[in-house]
Amino acid sequence: MMSGTIEPMPAGVVAAAAGAVRALLRLDEGNEAAFVERVAGVALGLGESFCGQLLIERGVEEGVAGRTAWQPLSTLPVRAILSGGEGAIDRDGRGWVRTGEAATIRYRAGLSTSWAALPPEIAHGVAIMGAHLFDNRDAAAVPPAAVAALWRPWRRMRLDAPRRA
Repeated sequence: MMSGTIEPMPAGVVAAAAGAVRALLRLDEGNEAAFVERVAGVALGLGESFCGQLLIERGVEEGVAGRTAWQPLSTLPVRAILSGGEGAIDRDGRGWVRTGEAATIRYRAGLSTSWAALPPEIAHGVAIMGAHLFDNRDAAAVPPAAVAALWRPWRRMRLDAPRRA
């Protein structure tokens, strides 16, 4: 799914996700705050991996070969192609570029601009996953099936290479 360089998850988003995990666990603000924030960050990363797309909009840099044919960008969903060649974004949020020579493409990608703008199913799945990771830190427990059920409608998978007409 993702290649190149992707900006890290914004600290404010991780803090908001940690607040949702704390609320689900009914923890006080200072109670194991660093660990709750860490599991919230991991849960956000797991959500992105499962869904096959960036959940929160961030900057991406990706190297592409020089070709006159359209090439797909690897990170989804693309919001804006900032520099690096001729670009287009299709209705599915896939970014396409073509350049005459090898180039670094800079673009912004992500489903939402903030934690508050995330679809509620994704945000709640992140909170459940974070709570699960918090509660099962010493054991290899299977993640709750509810998380996959919440995230599955947002999952993007391709079985063949993307093509542009």
